[in-house]
Amino acid sequence: MGSATCPAILLSLFFISAHLVAQSAAQTPPTFTCSKKATCQALVDYVVPNATTLDGIQTLFGIKKLYSLLGANGRPTSTPRTAPVAAKETIKIPFRCICKNGTGVSNRVPTYTVKKGDGLDHIARDIFSTLVSYQQIAAVNGIKDVNLIEVGQKLWIPLPCSCDDFNGTQVVHYGHVVQAGNSMEGIAQDFGTTEEALLKLNGIANSSELMAGQVLDVPLKVCASSMRNGSLDNPILLPNGTYVVTAYDCVKCSCDSSNNWTLQCEAAQVKLTNKKPWSTCPSMQCSESNLALGNTSTTDSTCTTCSYAGFNNQTIFTQLLNQSTCSATNSNNNNAASKMGVGAWSWNYLFISVHLVLISVGLGL
Repeated sequence: MGSATCPAILLSLFFISAHLVAQSAAQTPPTFTCSKKATCQALVDYVVPNATTLDGIQTLFGIKKLYSLLGANGRPTSTPRTAPVAAKETIKIPFRCICKNGTGVSNRVPTYTVKKGDGLDHIARDIFSTLVSYQQIAAVNGIKDVNLIEVGQKLWIPLPCSCDDFNGTQVVHYGHVVQAGNSMEGIAQDFGTTEEALLKLNGIANSSELMAGQVLDVPLKVCASSMRNGSLDNPILLPNGTYVVTAYDCVKCSCDSSNNWTLQCEAAQVKLTNKKPWSTCPSMQCSESNLALGNTSTTDSTCTTCSYAGFNNQTIFTQLLNQSTCSATNSNNNNAASKMGVGAWSWNYLFISVHLVLISVGLGL
């Protein structure tokens, strides 16, 4: 064998080994642990295998409302369902999680209808981008022979999730698909946690074990809210950069870390899709004040906001929330701006005057 041949063979073996390692990571079925029986909201990445639309993804994963998909990805409510999604683009999928027997899976969603030519491995690998294994699909659907599925058969696809608290606080467990070049330290920094926490949560001994295609359980901090225990949407758990349309499409609540990690809710500017139990939204005024939901008034020492507290079939609940400091959003509120003190106006006037003087000097006037 020639001397030039050996390096070529070694190089080929290296690429084959690398491919097998990556393939092994993609084939490893993700399993998230749960310490107690519960249900909750969860998120998971979906790396789109082929170009599609938001409507196609909504249908595939059985997401009831387009707003849920848009909110999980921070896209405007005006985004059309026909909006294109490119191949290999990552979309966050919201779903209900159910925890029992020590693990969490999506609560009977999505449901996939078998088509001609489908096999369980093809469904798991090519359609759902290895978020599950074919063995997991077979187990939850009671399939004894993985080679025997029928056209038209409906299969529950058990997405990985968890409902456990993290460090004593509620979080949203996010199934993050690791990309090539990612590090455990970088992922921890991106999502506001620690490398040690991710290693422990995912049962990984060393950061060097992280592989592309792996689904990592990431605990996302959520915004605090003023929800009533009896509200039909309690609790609302939203991580940074996401929103939800709730109260029969009358209210939009958002989470933005720059707003003191406090849930911000306002009247939703969307068309009502559910005509029951009301065809028009009820009052969203805070009692004993002239503030509507989301409005803020300011004094020298506090900000008072009309905040969302939940809903039932008759009422949208609101309450006044006092804060010692105003968020950037509240500071820009029209109601707050109308109550600016004389001191603030004087500083603005001084700034404008100085600016005009500088312009005059620059123009040689």
